[in-house]
Amino acid sequence: MTEKRLSRNEVPVEATWRLEDLFETHDAWEAALSKIQEDVPNVTKYRGKLHEGARVLLGVLTAQEELLVRLYHAHAYAHLHLSVDSTNPNYQTDAARMGDIGASIMTAMTFIRSELLSLPEGTIEAYLEEEPELAPFRKTLLDLLAKKPHQLSPETESALASLSEVLESPFRIYKRGKLSDMSFDSVEDAEGSTRPVSFALYENKYEMSSDTTLRRNAYASFSSTLREYQNTFAETYATQVKKQVIMSRLRGYESVTHMMLEPQDVSLEMYHNILDIIQAELAPHMRRYAKLKQRELGLEQMRFCDLKAPLDADFSPSITFDEAGKLVQDALQVLGTEYSDIMREAFTERWIDYADNVGKSTGAFCSSTYGAHSYVLVSWADNMRGAFTLAHEVGHAGHFMLAGRYQRFVNTRPSLYFIEAPSTMNELLLAEHIMKQSDDKRMKRWVIAQLLNTYYHNFVTHLLEGELQRLVYDLAMQDVPMNAKKLNDLKGEVLSSFWGDAVELDEDAKMTWMRQPHYYMSLYPYTYAAGLTASTAAAQLIKEQGQPAVDRWLEALKVGGTLSPLELMKLAGVDMSGPEPIRSAVAYVGSLVDQLEQLFEAE
Repeated sequence: MTEKRLSRNEVPVEATWRLEDLFETHDAWEAALSKIQEDVPNVTKYRGKLHEGARVLLGVLTAQEELLVRLYHAHAYAHLHLSVDSTNPNYQTDAARMGDIGASIMTAMTFIRSELLSLPEGTIEAYLEEEPELAPFRKTLLDLLAKKPHQLSPETESALASLSEVLESPFRIYKRGKLSDMSFDSVEDAEGSTRPVSFALYENKYEMSSDTTLRRNAYASFSSTLREYQNTFAETYATQVKKQVIMSRLRGYESVTHMMLEPQDVSLEMYHNILDIIQAELAPHMRRYAKLKQRELGLEQMRFCDLKAPLDADFSPSITFDEAGKLVQDALQVLGTEYSDIMREAFTERWIDYADNVGKSTGAFCSSTYGAHSYVLVSWADNMRGAFTLAHEVGHAGHFMLAGRYQRFVNTRPSLYFIEAPSTMNELLLAEHIMKQSDDKRMKRWVIAQLLNTYYHNFVTHLLEGELQRLVYDLAMQDVPMNAKKLNDLKGEVLSSFWGDAVELDEDAKMTWMRQPHYYMSLYPYTYAAGLTASTAAAQLIKEQGQPAVDRWLEALKVGGTLSPLELMKLAGVDMSGPEPIRSAVAYVGSLVDQLEQLFEAE
């Protein structure tokens, strides 16, 4: 028997998202795009006038905000189409056009930043005092002032903005190679059936398969194709890193890391605390977990490709997308009516694209556009782990729908340091809900294993990506060139340091850096661990305090980007200024491993 992957036009419409909610037709999108371009003068008419007073500043900021909302709607329409079928030449063309138009419009608006930063000392503060309607823009304006030492000349800023499409090309090249050009040899499972291999099938299904033959064969096929692309992908990533280093030097930052942490409003200490403490203190717990898996699965050796194999091979609950949707909604009712209503709409109004088809983006994401509803992309594989992924992504949706409801566009997005807290909170609430539904010891073991998968994803996979980034940027600042061998060696060192002798690390494991798009998203990977640290503490408060803790959590979601990440987390009852919450979260992971060991020993 041979399985075949569907093309986009073969998948059922109910498994796709409804992009008509953004624009009814492609023609409507075209018309909106033309109107956006026509309306750019609504902003540029203020060029050279920002010194004239607070009302002028209010006018330009309001006009810019209105134009950006419309621009992001048009951008979402083009790029969401491309996300579900990167092989479609029409979608490729629309996304490229959108990129060019977006770059042109952003270039036209660079005068705002340049003129504001050239105003005499104290002018912006005076404008804020003079004009109460500028209040929603206060944080944005004060954050901008903090960047004044790194501002380049207006002409240079304009030139860089006009080159934005070119400067962002490494990520597009990576995605095009990964989603459009890569193909993988089919493999056989333990029963001799032939299975197709793709990025989505490997990462969402085969890597977690209880069939060791299928899991290892798929890993070999997957890695074989990665190896063919490693030099091209290394050059692409090296170009991304080199661009960032050059930009940090042009702008006079102490290092590229300082430049990338600035918009997150995160100190070096907060950044290093996450990476250092979790790696050092979590490694012993995860090595115990790996050895437990090896023993229970009867494996002669614990290979890197076995790390996500289910602990109880005969107990892997299958679940349909509809069943998972109901389970997630039930689990999140603790967050109240307003939040639950958003979840109901997400699952009933086709906010979620869960089909698996050729050309679809791998992994999962949530795209939230101000003034429209969120869109969630997953590839459904009928396993319960998918329910946790779903809970995670609708956590982003719930967060940004609430922030968009209570804040102006300019204030919706919080620091990346907080961004993964609402999503991981939902995974923890789902686990708690499932545990309450059953007294079955086997189900309890399975749920604890799912929780450990959540921590593995955020505290291991993404954290070790973050560690590789830290090493790469440190070397790049010393002008050490990057190539495939160097990246493979660095990744091998990171993995070996964490796993020790608990896991057999083959040469293919070293190519893990090729799998994740996060390396092209600034210092994003480590923030998964930061967010999960905060949500672990906040979930414990909800368990202990009930409604008051829920209310604080919802308030933190609603304030969007109006507070710094430390202030946001304090609002939710968590103090991330020191190492204590990090150590507490790692200790909690250790307690989960303890529970699993005890449950298996009790048999």
